[in-house]
Formats: sequence, C-alpha cells, structure tokens
Amino acid sequence: MPAECQLLGTLGCHLCEQAEEVLMPLVDHGLLVELVDIAEHPSLFDAYSLSIPVLRRVDTGAILNWPFDTGQVVAFLR
Repeated sequence: MPAECQLLGTLGCHLCEQAEEVLMPLVDHGLLVELVDIAEHPSLFDAYSLSIPVLRRVDTGAILNWPFDTGQVVAFLR
C-alpha cells in the first residue's frame, strides 16, 4: 500500500510551493499527497498557521515540519 500524507499549507505560500516541489518526485513513485488548505479548516489554521508547510501522515498523524528534503521525507515515511 502506498504511503499517504497531507501537505498542510495555504494558497500564496511560497514555502508550501517549495515543499510541493520536494514531494513531486516521491509522488511520481507512488506517494499519495492530499493538499489541504488550512484556511478552509479553522482547527488546522489555529494549530498550524505559524508553521506551514507541514507534512502529516494519514495513518499515524505524525508531522514533519518544514524545512525538509527528499531524504527526510523518505525517513519520515518508514
């Protein structure tokens, strides 16, 4: 089963765009990433507005804070 994550961010966030670029090669290899706009979810906005982008695992709820690189994401998903 491929890994599944959420990238928590918002529109117009240049760091979120950089995080997407880091994740794209992994998506090409089977990583499933849902882009979640925290502006549409008050509880997520309250929790993460000062720390986006954040990568969150769907299965465990574990989070990986920015900045991260491909190697860190791979280790996070193990």
